[in-house]
Amino acid sequence: MLASGLLLGALFFCLSVLVVLSVWRQRKVRSRLPPGPTPLPFIGNYLRLNTEQMYDSLMKIGEKYGSVFTVHLGPRIVIVLTGYEAVKEALVDQAEEFSGRGEQATFNWIFEDFGVVFSNGERSRQLRRFSITTLRDFGMGKRGIEERIQEEAGFLIEAMRGTKGAPIDPTFMLSCTVSNVICSIVFGDRFEYEDKQFLSMLQMMLGSFQFTSTSMGQLYEMFSGVMKHLPGPQKQAFKELRGLEAFITEKVQENQATLDPNSPRNFIDSFLIKMQEEKENPNTEFFIKNLIMTALNLFFAGTETVSTTLRYGFLLLMKHPEVEAKIHEEIDQVIGRNRSPKFEDKAKMPYTEAVIHEIQRFGNIIPMGVSRRVTKDTKFRGYLLPKGTEVYPILGSVLRDPNFFACPEAFNPQHFLDEKGQFQKSDAFVPFSIGKRYCFGEGLARMELFLFLTTILQNFRFQSPIPKEAIDISPKMVGFATIPRSYTISFLPRG
Repeated sequence: MLASGLLLGALFFCLSVLVVLSVWRQRKVRSRLPPGPTPLPFIGNYLRLNTEQMYDSLMKIGEKYGSVFTVHLGPRIVIVLTGYEAVKEALVDQAEEFSGRGEQATFNWIFEDFGVVFSNGERSRQLRRFSITTLRDFGMGKRGIEERIQEEAGFLIEAMRGTKGAPIDPTFMLSCTVSNVICSIVFGDRFEYEDKQFLSMLQMMLGSFQFTSTSMGQLYEMFSGVMKHLPGPQKQAFKELRGLEAFITEKVQENQATLDPNSPRNFIDSFLIKMQEEKENPNTEFFIKNLIMTALNLFFAGTETVSTTLRYGFLLLMKHPEVEAKIHEEIDQVIGRNRSPKFEDKAKMPYTEAVIHEIQRFGNIIPMGVSRRVTKDTKFRGYLLPKGTEVYPILGSVLRDPNFFACPEAFNPQHFLDEKGQFQKSDAFVPFSIGKRYCFGEGLARMELFLFLTTILQNFRFQSPIPKEAIDISPKMVGFATIPRSYTISFLPRG
């Protein structure tokens, strides 16, 4: 009895010390950081945050504390930047200081600072430089990749014709199409839309991507240190990520077995050749773990963001058939019906380009951005951010900055058109982020969005099974990503 009492007393004492240390640490750190709501020990500002609407919760806190504030996501301390001026000042004007990569807890579970997207320091610099150069070698940003996209668009059109106008959920059809473009670069091959292994990989990708946008996914962002050891939906996300890793590993092994160092067939081959060149370098960043994780980064990022944007775009066009009609008109005037769209057509199609930009702006696919980390002690707007401090550049707040967009909450292509109907750029158009860690797949994504959308609308018109007034264009969920609602659509051949 005495022993158990002493044990409980010791446990209570230890917990008390931990709480006191936590409060002391928080106060010491907070004295130098931007203002923000007062955190509680361990749970931080959890009680102030709605994990089902994290983006809205952060924006609401910003209304009280301004465009630069501190929030405690459980034990994680994060500086939040909202609006064009604050985000640009950090990511562009102080690009080097804000070039570190912060945490995305679900993905960090498997990437663990390996691969091009979630790594830091010299590893990040070397892998990013190599990836950009190699992707260019395989045609990204050149006519070679345009031909691959056009070819894939042809397969997509045939698949859509095969539906014979029946209403379908376009999710996996679009995922297959978009993914095949990056697959042709990374793996050197495309997959048939009925390929069961391919569809399984896309299901895993979509599942883990959507988990990061759920309430539990945002809860995991706060308490990953504890939740990674507990049962729950995060375990399914881990299983899916591990399945994707196994798929990539198998592809790497296939390439290793058939590699010709004098004739690289794809991104994986080029990385394997670089590994051979650097095998005597003890500090090399070119080893199998980085290859697998970089290939997974490219496979994942090259599939989900563009396919989700297109899926949201279709929904918006069904809601606004007058916008679809104007795109049809511009396609008929500039391209006609007898040849495939080319990327160079974009320069003569200001309305279509404005619509694509507005789909990306309104869709707001990565609303909170991918978190950053300051690389050294950094002065920012009179505050001192210690080296390693995490930063959320809220891209959604830039894409909906009322100083740049007249009706930020509405879908309106006029946001990107001048009074003469010509396309006009906006500094606040940042769906690919800005600064040193911007998405280097931006050029590929822009080409895909234009060529896929124009090719589809050259051949089809969209029809919803419900009246346009009943179509809900609000997102299904908003967390790390914005996920549009599920819907069905009919692709009707144009007469």
